[in-house]
Amino acid sequence: MEKIKKITARKRLVKRLLYVIGIFLLLIITGIIYVVSVSSIQSPALQKENSLHLQRKEVSPGFYTLQNNWFRKSKSGLYELYVEGNPSERGVFNGKLTKELVVRQEDHFSEQISKMIPSDSYRNFLKYFIGWFNRDLDKNVTKEYKQEIYGISQSASDKYQYLGSNYQRILNYHAAHDIGHALQNLALVGCTSFGTWDAKSKDSTMIIGRNFDFYVGDKFAEDKIVEFQNPSEGYKFMTITWGGFIGAVSGMNEKGLAVTINAAKTKIPYGSATPVSLVTREILQYAKNIAEAIAIAKSRKMFVSESFLVASAADHKAVVIEKTPDDLDVYDPQKDFIVCTNHFQGKGLVNSKENIQQLNESASAYRYQRMMELLNTNGENTVQKTIAILRDQRGLKNADIGMGNEKAINQFIAHHSVVFEPQKLLVWVSTAPWQLGEYIAYDLNKVFALRGMQQDREISEASLTIPADSFLTTPAYKNFQQFRSIKQRIADGGEVNADSLVASNPNYYNSYILAGDYLYKKKQLQKALAMYKMALTKEIATVKEQQHASDQVRICSNKLIK
Repeated sequence: MEKIKKITARKRLVKRLLYVIGIFLLLIITGIIYVVSVSSIQSPALQKENSLHLQRKEVSPGFYTLQNNWFRKSKSGLYELYVEGNPSERGVFNGKLTKELVVRQEDHFSEQISKMIPSDSYRNFLKYFIGWFNRDLDKNVTKEYKQEIYGISQSASDKYQYLGSNYQRILNYHAAHDIGHALQNLALVGCTSFGTWDAKSKDSTMIIGRNFDFYVGDKFAEDKIVEFQNPSEGYKFMTITWGGFIGAVSGMNEKGLAVTINAAKTKIPYGSATPVSLVTREILQYAKNIAEAIAIAKSRKMFVSESFLVASAADHKAVVIEKTPDDLDVYDPQKDFIVCTNHFQGKGLVNSKENIQQLNESASAYRYQRMMELLNTNGENTVQKTIAILRDQRGLKNADIGMGNEKAINQFIAHHSVVFEPQKLLVWVSTAPWQLGEYIAYDLNKVFALRGMQQDREISEASLTIPADSFLTTPAYKNFQQFRSIKQRIADGGEVNADSLVASNPNYYNSYILAGDYLYKKKQLQKALAMYKMALTKEIATVKEQQHASDQVRICSNKLIK
């Protein structure tokens, strides 16, 4: 009898387990169906379908035209693109002219994601998570920009269809910067921008400089496009971009309004809104002065916090529009210069919880102080001096804080660096590597006059080119290349010499943390302990990294005692 009771109880338990498992599986399946359904984005209709049937013409090797639009690669290594027309036409023409870069950029992005997230199952989970997160993305993007993105997506690769349609993927990539910024809050975005005018500039001309320190792998920055766009509505503008991307992170329009963006500390969002880059793009296309830029920023809901440095030839000054998902403030220094790193400065947001944390725990405040130090000793500013500041790799009081330190203005990770003279409609764009190569100058009036260009030619202003940094010819630069090479071997799981690593960049705290982590995994605790202790004697960029080194000292010490 007892045996029968046990069997009966066991059967009941099995039934309950099967019931629970069944419910769990049903919830998962229902969840997946829900995620797929809510993240299904309907493609917009094109204004002119016949543009899809047009084909580019290769006039000469590497120089393509399509009606009045053209695309080429400069001797500098920068790609140059001119597009015009309504939103659908601009997207289609852009995609057809740059289709190799659209495909290659997605390949680079996918490769980098695979490196960051090696697990196939976790990447598959993230696909559904991002689909759910971006479920309302298309509702927060204007019809104009959806049509332009759809036009470009027609030139995307079909091999990533398992992640979504070409249009869905290209649209989602416009929110990738925001998602990475919000969910990671890492040093993927640690930009610096500043401006001078009136007495702070040599001829009173406004000069704006910025480093776009957004790093997602070396390949991501290989194919920079300097795009000149002549939209059917709004103002002509230029921006520094990449294949498949219609947003803007740095740019200037024909009215002499320049905009750059700097990430700020943000809360983890719970749903999509308008990507920052598309807000920037809208300002460039539709604002001729600061008041109009502020009105556009106010009209868009964002899901991350960002600073927009807006410089206006019409207003002869620059301000920072500071925007969070809930609030907006405008910081006007009421001086003849402005500095922006990665924290808010206006009275409305400076004391917010997230901003205080950013000031206390990140490299932003230190970099701001270094920028002020350089401006105070700079004298009357010029374009050449602006570029020298953007290339500066030292810490406060010219301290050697190691090459690649996030506390430096030049962190050796810049996707691009750029200088604007809004009143002259001149712009200088950096060439590889980072901001160390030549800065190529463009006159916006002259470039837009090349509408319909049919013969390949250099379009930059050769007489205004700023030479490459002499640092590229030094032994220190060779050492930095060796440092990056060893660092990459560690990331790839290879064997390295820890002493060679620190010798290649001896004043950089991260050299010692990398060496310590490598030796710790090798169970060489005594050597690892020494590396962590050395790291703590250097200028560490963030509280998080300082805490990691301190924790590892404690862990290694305890293990050695045992």
